[in-house]
Amino acid sequence: MRLLIYETALRRVEHELAPYRSQLQLLVVDNQGAITCGAETFDPDTAQPDAGWMSADSMMGPGQRSLMVGLLKSERLKWVHTGAAGVDHPIWAQLVDKGAVLTTGHGQALCIAEYVLAEVLATFQRITERRAEQAAHRWTRLPFREVAGTSWLVVGFGAIGQDVAARAKAFGAKIVGVRRSGAPDTLAEHMGLLSDVTNLLAAADVVVLATPLNSETKGMADAGFFAAMKPGSVLVNVGRGDLVDEPALLAALASGVPEHAILDVFHDEPIKDDCPFWDHPKVSLTPHASAFGSGQAARNDAIFVENLRRRLAGEPMLYEADPRDLGR
Repeated sequence: MRLLIYETALRRVEHELAPYRSQLQLLVVDNQGAITCGAETFDPDTAQPDAGWMSADSMMGPGQRSLMVGLLKSERLKWVHTGAAGVDHPIWAQLVDKGAVLTTGHGQALCIAEYVLAEVLATFQRITERRAEQAAHRWTRLPFREVAGTSWLVVGFGAIGQDVAARAKAFGAKIVGVRRSGAPDTLAEHMGLLSDVTNLLAAADVVVLATPLNSETKGMADAGFFAAMKPGSVLVNVGRGDLVDEPALLAALASGVPEHAILDVFHDEPIKDDCPFWDHPKVSLTPHASAFGSGQAARNDAIFVENLRRRLAGEPMLYEADPRDLGR
């Protein structure tokens, strides 16, 4: 198998690849985008890999173009593994249309779930106000909301949604989930379909959007969605920015429901300097960084190595992308 792989990622898993080296021809992309295989040098047109690994770190530097073009130009491509959980970018559909199997990483689920809990707790516990009182040397006892006894609606009950549910449930929250199949899950007291969301919003203290972006979910959080939310509720979006109608959210925040929004993703990224979310008193925002946990890379590396083993052994692979979530 001719495997196109980013040099930094290769260094992390080189030892784990040792048992398979006799079956692999490694096409290594360095930080500047050069492709080498032993003493040979290739360009993206001539690399012709059978498989490729788009690790998360490979998508943030000059090597990204060589990896992407090398995959797109290959006439023999059969498998691509991405470190991303979401596959709505059109590039993934292009690779699948070439006949490649696309598998995804879920190593970020744990850290995104911790992010969600941390941000909701910070909101409930009024952490910003506490620090302001401390800075002003004021001995102010601020009442706060408890997670225990609250109801969480988790829209998208895949790896991320399940990890969010497990952590919120450990704090004593009631979990209601939403996923395509509607199949029950031990983490949720009730499981609904996307078509049920509007009816489920009225009872939810926290609404977490962790669903893929596709034709069904694009713009789902619109004016009607916000109108159905519970007074005092908190919206969390760790899915994709386009799940939310941002002008409608601003109008809803002005009207008081939801009471607060925690946003890690946006329609335009990075958001512009004059974006109203920057200084909004009812918004906590981060720059699409909820997956930047210290253990994320190691978990995604392990998933790739396991899928490589399965591919070489002819076994079914983990986390094959759902065609409905591809950006077409």
